[in-house]
Amino acid sequence: MPGKNATTGGRDARSLSLRTLDVLGAFGAARPRLTLSELSRASGLSLTTTHRIVADLLEWGALEEADGGYQVGLRLWEAACAAPRGLALRETALPAMEDLYEATHENVQLAVREGLEVVYVERITGRGAVRVLTKVGGRFALPATGVGLVLLAHAPREVQERVLAEPLRRWTPYTVTDPAVLRKMLADVRCAGTAHSDRQVTEDAFSVACPVRGVGGEVVAALSVVVRSDGPLTPKALTPAVQAAGRSISRALGWEPARPAGGGRLLGAG
Repeated sequence: MPGKNATTGGRDARSLSLRTLDVLGAFGAARPRLTLSELSRASGLSLTTTHRIVADLLEWGALEEADGGYQVGLRLWEAACAAPRGLALRETALPAMEDLYEATHENVQLAVREGLEVVYVERITGRGAVRVLTKVGGRFALPATGVGLVLLAHAPREVQERVLAEPLRRWTPYTVTDPAVLRKMLADVRCAGTAHSDRQVTEDAFSVACPVRGVGGEVVAALSVVVRSDGPLTPKALTPAVQAAGRSISRALGWEPARPAGGGRLLGAG
């Protein structure tokens, strides 16, 4: 547990800030409300330390009391909204995402990379869209999803090697778990400008994803559409629309594709 990794004589040697983050990190989609005892166990801190930290968090507004336990407070949500890769990116991307949704009426997702995981910052979905396991603010492993493949393909080499060196989780019989196959897939993503994830997370869905670029051309996010694997829409049919939306968001972020000296086709688009 986090609070027991750095102790001296049975005492937690880490700063109060890190222990406070351990308490906040105990909350998640599967654990939105926790009691003091549950927070203590999840953070690895003593009940006394947990109680003191929770009291401070309640006073500041980072936590709220709820049904005999605690949940994340609005003050913390307000602070999180200031993250440039969260709210600002979401607001810039939403017009193009809404256009893509109107064209497909399927799940449209925007994600960024945080370490070795995907973090979803926005999602638009319709009532009849295929079920997905992701949610806004949720995390997922990089290799299996379309947005994850894009983000991993454009991540620093050391990040790619760390992912390839770890056991790859199998979500369905179609999930790629062979590092050599995944390495080739990442090369194909960089070459084609898009990623296809076919039934790798659920057996009834596939996704088409493309990069979203920042001012300097670096990949700052990934955009995808997730549709039914047995539906009328195919990866080939979806790719132009996804790429166009990705370019639209990239331009809104300040990216300008390079042009060859003599004019002609844009370089780096998609």
